[in-house]
Amino acid sequence: MAFTKSTVASAALLSMFAGAAFAETEVQWWHAMGGANGERVDKIAADFNASQSEYKVVPTYKGNYTETMTAAVAAFRAKEHPHLVQVFEVGTATMMAAKGAIYPVEQMMKDAGEPFDKSDFLPAVISYYQTPDGELLSMPFNSSTPVMWYNADALKAAGVEAPVTWDDVKTVSQALVDNGMDCGVSFGWQSWVMVENFSSWHNIAMGTKENGFAGFDTEFTFNNDQVVERLDDIAAMSKDNLFKYGGRRGDSLPMFTSGECGMWMNSSAYYGSIKTQAGFEFGQTMLPLDTSVASDPQNSIIGGATLWVLAGHESEEYKGLARFMTYLSSAEVQAWWHQETGYVPITTAAYELSKEQGFYDSNPGTDTAIKQLSLNVPTPNSRGIRFGNFVQVRDVINEELEGLWAGDQSAQDAMDKAVERGNTLLRKFERSAN
Repeated sequence: MAFTKSTVASAALLSMFAGAAFAETEVQWWHAMGGANGERVDKIAADFNASQSEYKVVPTYKGNYTETMTAAVAAFRAKEHPHLVQVFEVGTATMMAAKGAIYPVEQMMKDAGEPFDKSDFLPAVISYYQTPDGELLSMPFNSSTPVMWYNADALKAAGVEAPVTWDDVKTVSQALVDNGMDCGVSFGWQSWVMVENFSSWHNIAMGTKENGFAGFDTEFTFNNDQVVERLDDIAAMSKDNLFKYGGRRGDSLPMFTSGECGMWMNSSAYYGSIKTQAGFEFGQTMLPLDTSVASDPQNSIIGGATLWVLAGHESEEYKGLARFMTYLSSAEVQAWWHQETGYVPITTAAYELSKEQGFYDSNPGTDTAIKQLSLNVPTPNSRGIRFGNFVQVRDVINEELEGLWAGDQSAQDAMDKAVERGNTLLRKFERSAN
């Protein structure tokens, strides 16, 4: 066949129109998942993209939680922002106060015509991210809660069982050290574990105004006797290596996985890392109860992050995002994500599917986080926290606690200073939000 100029031009024109007709609408997703979890995020996006041909989700790692949120804020101001950004739970108040920047996910799903039923989600997960009227602001994704991880081999060798109370933690730690371990217990994300969740677990308010849910004009109260006495007792444990401090976030993980410490309190989401790194049998159990404060635990609160939709994009792009939200929250995807990472399944269907697949039978204790979060109906003290500038407040709490662990100040001094400095940050946020 001979090709003339006209046939070549026609072919080129047809090719151009075909390309335009089948061009995928891109949806940009900025996230804070590095390492193995970053690879899992990439897989979720790739599998969605392969499931249809209209939309393409493009995930981009932007650093840790703080860096990702900061990058998104800067990008929004420059009108170069993504459609979707992953923000950790303590950034909720900041996102809510960003007037005109967010597109509530429930409203976005409705506008896009995508079926969406809030009753599908675990109440303990979505309640943190709802307005007082019940509107869901962001899509739950990687929700977790702190648990007590333990070296089952070391506990067995020391002749002790996993702790239930804080008195048990001291007894077990002593037995582990006496049996040759370098330390009994450590923890990470100390503000989240030892102030925020200790308070929730024992039904103690961290601040006024229902921990900030009832208004930004809140003040901190976590310098109370119950928190102070527990922290003082932990500091005393460090003298005999019953407790060792190992860093602010997950820095102390190697202290547990290497066998240095027999117990470790941190996120349920470290399951994947511990399973890969630990050369021993391990388990997880509920947070210890301080029986001098409460006779029974209340419930723990979530950590991790949700996915916030940013305003200012085209309706067709939001339709693609809405379809991706449906895919992301499906039972199959959420059950896989939960079983791979240790994050809590965000829907009842994903939890039930994990049961049916025998995951909890094969991996005892991996439903601990779900049981903790759902232990009781949350109270105003245990629903969660919604304080402004809490990213910075956590840094303040970390600084003051490190002064305690170093022996430079008492727990009362540390918490008093943290409350005073934290309240200054609350007032600054309140002024900016009004």
